Amino acid sequence: MNPFEMVVAIIVIVTIGSVLKARYGIHKDKHGNEIFRGNDTASADAAKLRDEVRALKDRVQVLERVITDSEASSLRLDREIEALRDKNP
Repeated sequence: MNPFEMVVAIIVIVTIGSVLKARYGIHKDKHGNEIFRGNDTASADAAKLRDEVRALKDRVQVLERVITDSEASSLRLDREIEALRDKNP
């Protein structure tokens, strides 16, 4: 492989890498760190999933507390169950 072919091969490889980075939304910040910037629908879906996971964690936490609480009154238990039902659409 002569030097001209090697230079062309390096340019092709770098170009393909740049195109792939742009396609998948990978950008560099001012410090040179790579940051993934997905499209708006992906970030909206991610935010929706984060909210759903947070709500499920809250529900599990309440259920764990209800299950492990040995002196829970039935009135308080009913209120907590109703609160969980009200949160779920």
